[in-house]
Amino acid sequence: MNKSLSAPELHEPTRLDKFLHAALPDYSRSVLQRAIREGNITVNDKKVVVHHWLKSGDSIELKNLAEPIKITVTPNKDVPYKLIAETADYLIIDKPAGLVVHPAAGVNEPTLVDGLIAKYPEIASVGDDPLRPGIVHRLDREVSGLLVITRNNQMYEHLKKQFQDRTIDKEYVGLVIGQLSQPSGTINFPLARSKRNHGKIAARNKAGDDTREAITHYAVAKQWQKVTLLKLKLETGRTHQIRAHLAALGYPLVGDQLYRPPKLAFKNTPGRIFLHAQTLSFTDLASQRQTFSSPLPKELSDFLNSLS
Repeated sequence: MNKSLSAPELHEPTRLDKFLHAALPDYSRSVLQRAIREGNITVNDKKVVVHHWLKSGDSIELKNLAEPIKITVTPNKDVPYKLIAETADYLIIDKPAGLVVHPAAGVNEPTLVDGLIAKYPEIASVGDDPLRPGIVHRLDREVSGLLVITRNNQMYEHLKKQFQDRTIDKEYVGLVIGQLSQPSGTINFPLARSKRNHGKIAARNKAGDDTREAITHYAVAKQWQKVTLLKLKLETGRTHQIRAHLAALGYPLVGDQLYRPPKLAFKNTPGRIFLHAQTLSFTDLASQRQTFSSPLPKELSDFLNSLS
């Protein structure tokens, strides 16, 4: 599809990807963002970054944009997940590994959102994207652990601001290949979509127009001869952040087939990525700090026991 758009009179700064998603609701934001990165969407005849800020009267050109694939939420009460806590404003979910959080292009299986909508239909109208109702953060398919799901738009905006202000605490447990020389540290490589593999995130040595700031703190919890157990804390929440950061540091996660170099083969794995979102802390609408924790899933704890 080829199409021309013009930004109307804008009374406040508007991000290009959000403007396009509102103007072209049949396209997911991720599809539009990819088209921007690939240069198929330009502003005033210039290639721009995904988070480009529009001005009134800007000319937007869309070229070679594929016709949208119809993606829908399909309520499914059989989707497996564990409910940790439930209030009128939010749900705390312990997501198992192997479960995708929300529908998207290329996802041909039930998702967590499908399961949530079956039990909590009011969530369907919460948030900015009908394919991600109530979702303020995500976990990769093969990552397990805690997610907060919002049940109304007030809580959605409240938590979204906390993520933007970096006042939400998220702590993970991960097992990496190798022995780290430092007991703790911070990884702050900027991240960008890989130009060679669209499903992969690349760590860069310095910031660029296509990168986003990413900060991961780590501390060694226990070491074995070939692997190290880490406690990880995120300041930012970028796609694949922990996985890409640890791989760039030279210590990929056990079981991570996407980011593990072939030369760092580790034959024994728990059958999934060894990464678990263990602790989640945020402030609720009553200004009370809420903290939740999740134990390691059995497949991960059993794997650790097998190392001893």
